[in-house]
Amino acid sequence: MITRTKYNPKEIESKWQTQWETAQLYHAPDNSPKTKFYNLVMLPYPSGDLHMGHWFNYACGDAYGRMKRMQGYNVMQPIGFDAFGLPAENAAIKHGVQAYTWTMANIANMRKQLRQMGAQWDWQREVVSCQPDYYKWTQWLFLQFYKHGLAYRTKALANWCPGCNTTLANEQVLADGTCERCGSVVIRKEIDQWLLKISAYAEELLQFEGIEWPEKTVTMQRNWIGRSEGAEIRFFTEIESQRQEIPVFTTRPDTIYGVTFFVLAPEHPWVERITTPEYREAVDAYVEQARRMSEIERMSTEKEKTGVFTGGYVTNPVNGEQVPVWISDYVLMSYGAGAVMGVPAHDQRDFAFARKFGLPIREVIRPEGEEASDPATWPAAKEALGVMVNSGSFDGTPGDESIARVIRYVEDKGIGKFMITYRLRDWLISRQRYWGAPIPIIYCPKDGMVPVPEDQLPVWLPENVQFKSTGESPLRYEPEFLNTTCPVCGGPATREADTMDTFIDSSWYYLRYADPHNSEQAWSPEKLQEWLPVDQYIGGVEHAIMHLLYSRFFIKALRDMGHVNFSEPFLRLFHQGMVLGSDGQKMSKSRGNVEAPDKYLEKYGADTIRGYMMFIGPFEAGGSFKAENVEGIWRFLNRIWSLVNDAWVEGNVRTEETAESKAIERLRNKTIKRVSEDLSNFHFNTALAALMECNNALIKQQNQPVARSAAYRRTLETMMQLLAPIAPHITEELWHLTGHSESIHLSSWPEYDEALTKDESFTLVVQVNGKVRERFEVDADISEAEVRKLVLNNPKVMSFIGDATVQKVIYIPGRLANVVVRKA
Repeated sequence: MITRTKYNPKEIESKWQTQWETAQLYHAPDNSPKTKFYNLVMLPYPSGDLHMGHWFNYACGDAYGRMKRMQGYNVMQPIGFDAFGLPAENAAIKHGVQAYTWTMANIANMRKQLRQMGAQWDWQREVVSCQPDYYKWTQWLFLQFYKHGLAYRTKALANWCPGCNTTLANEQVLADGTCERCGSVVIRKEIDQWLLKISAYAEELLQFEGIEWPEKTVTMQRNWIGRSEGAEIRFFTEIESQRQEIPVFTTRPDTIYGVTFFVLAPEHPWVERITTPEYREAVDAYVEQARRMSEIERMSTEKEKTGVFTGGYVTNPVNGEQVPVWISDYVLMSYGAGAVMGVPAHDQRDFAFARKFGLPIREVIRPEGEEASDPATWPAAKEALGVMVNSGSFDGTPGDESIARVIRYVEDKGIGKFMITYRLRDWLISRQRYWGAPIPIIYCPKDGMVPVPEDQLPVWLPENVQFKSTGESPLRYEPEFLNTTCPVCGGPATREADTMDTFIDSSWYYLRYADPHNSEQAWSPEKLQEWLPVDQYIGGVEHAIMHLLYSRFFIKALRDMGHVNFSEPFLRLFHQGMVLGSDGQKMSKSRGNVEAPDKYLEKYGADTIRGYMMFIGPFEAGGSFKAENVEGIWRFLNRIWSLVNDAWVEGNVRTEETAESKAIERLRNKTIKRVSEDLSNFHFNTALAALMECNNALIKQQNQPVARSAAYRRTLETMMQLLAPIAPHITEELWHLTGHSESIHLSSWPEYDEALTKDESFTLVVQVNGKVRERFEVDADISEAEVRKLVLNNPKVMSFIGDATVQKVIYIPGRLANVVVRKA
């Protein structure tokens, strides 16, 4: 028996959060006899404040993890902060504070906010990527990649963001050619840069066996990797009386006889050598113009084709024809060999280029059954496979044999070979900024490039630096950081002043959670084997190409180095949708529609916000935040509070079984099944709907004798357990008020009897010639013969049949019977 009280979320949430943390209720112990379950949401950037989007992501992920804990798993649900990066550095410059100070102050505030959420974070496993005890191991990982030939330095063209004053990986340039961080137009700039050889894993990264990922994400990664099969064919030219070969990759070697021009990327090393003096000025000007354009802009199919003739020629090795060499910005050094054989009849870009500059168009592929026609009359290139024509000895070769036959020919002649290429380029990780993990490399005048010895890690990032108005990295002007001694000869040397792309930090953080306080290793093999890979990963689809692709690369490379024994980081992946403002638009400060949780927390408490965010729409779709609708969840929780208080206010419980108590028991089993299935599939909104239906059914019985029954109380207890993952505080309070000493979050997830989830009866809808004429209750296991008998003996049904002839009775089990009649 309990004393009726009023629901006070502010009081009970603070109380239980303190008690949970004191008891370390959510710490996942190592070496537990329970089956491990690693439940992870993508770690936040410490911007300083949580918004409703964070609550949507983290509260839903937490509800899933809480259910798994109650199902008997040893759930590890850690949290940390992806703390390096440009926002902190830009804030330091803008506000005159140090990046470290700004970052750590934000982290302190976000820790408080994350605790208010009431999630089962394992705070003992927290990692902060800007702390030396973390980036020491980021640097150690870089050295492992360097040692195994997967990290290298080169001088080459890179994506340069003038707004951020740093290089960008291809994946960080948006489709419109702008920086994904600041929106500046990205240009191409030659610079010394460090890269990781992700291209070495291109083929394996195309494989997704053994993991459960959204098909959309799988498709995005496969398209980004961009596997192409074809042939490398070596065209040649004479330079200074010597034969020089220029390889070109093509996916359509069957069109080799249709080459009427040859195009080099403006930055191709052969441009300088093949350009004749009379075209030098025009070529140089075009090359300079192309340098100022991003790859995305150059690749646009909508951009008008431009180009310049070099004055040079190459020879087609198949037919000996001399074809003119042009340069054009639609050809990229990052694809194939930076050269394209122009086949305008059968490639649309080549077609547009040839039309613009008056170059020949020669048909060499013709669809089956089509007559010859003049390419000058074609509205577009004919890109489909077909019979080879105007192709010497290959004439008449059908489309299904042509590519393979030409490849065999060029291989036999020694002028080409079968080849597979990938769109994926190596990952550029150098950043000419300050706030990131220093690259552990030393430059010695005597010994050259020397890796920092592992026992000298970390290379400390100074916390107090002077920023330049130009935006240059202050590390270049910090003598104490820059000047060092060579590990080989002991002489004076300098450090690498570039820092690492922050995606390096997030490519391995989930490994550190398994062993976050290890000062001797990045992780112990035993703990890694116990916890990894991640069982459930939750985060936005916007990370499909960068973070998720890079993490997969890291694991595969570390596996081959012998540091991990698995091949995929995340076994199951789920993408949450986006929370929109009340105006239906993406939340942003400029629109003034950003909703912070603070005022709602003060009024309603965390459980109401958690419940509302789970109720706004499907987790994968998201929805609009509408402040007026929060009240609905608040009323729902208050009704549960009152219902439980009323049910336990009297001590006596009736144990006898009645028809009403049996119905309540069926309701309990049905609700367990629905909520269990919904939560398992991230259908949080429908799980809540099922709980609301159960609650409403119990309220209707509140003043009936069955409300004093054991079945009624048992159903209320079950409802508390099913609601616990969604609203952890109110359910914990009610659980203890009703006499339980152990936490509800340590109780066992309710199980259901499949037989009791079936209805004993259902409402049979009876139609006559498709029109509804009657409804009545029948047993759930009624046979078709019994349905026919009941229907045809029902007076109301028979009044609609009259003297018509019954042709047949169509029965849809569990739903309706349609009597088909023909009038006499």
